[in-house]
Amino acid sequence: MGKKLFVGNLSFKTTNDELRELFGRIGSCESASVVTDRATGRSRGFGFVEMASEEEAARALAELNGQDFEGRRLTVAEAHDRPPGGGDRPRGDRSRGGGGRRFE
Repeated sequence: MGKKLFVGNLSFKTTNDELRELFGRIGSCESASVVTDRATGRSRGFGFVEMASEEEAARALAELNGQDFEGRRLTVAEAHDRPPGGGDRPRGDRSRGGGGRRFE
């Protein structure tokens, strides 16, 4: 079973293929995807890579975390599953008057 890694601080020009090629130099890269904004289709500056084994993932993390790639210092870490229900992103702060219905 493969191991999924988070890759942050990507250049906004980095493609899936470039990310796959970078991690493929370390070991067998099963998949690589740069996360894009739904509305604009532009990169959000981070992505995910799946390495074929735990050992290759550990090696990729050790060798690529903090390394320069396309003018940016990469952040590589173990990826964690998102909690069910779409995460814990706040949807509106009523203490500041946002997010709720207003009755006047």
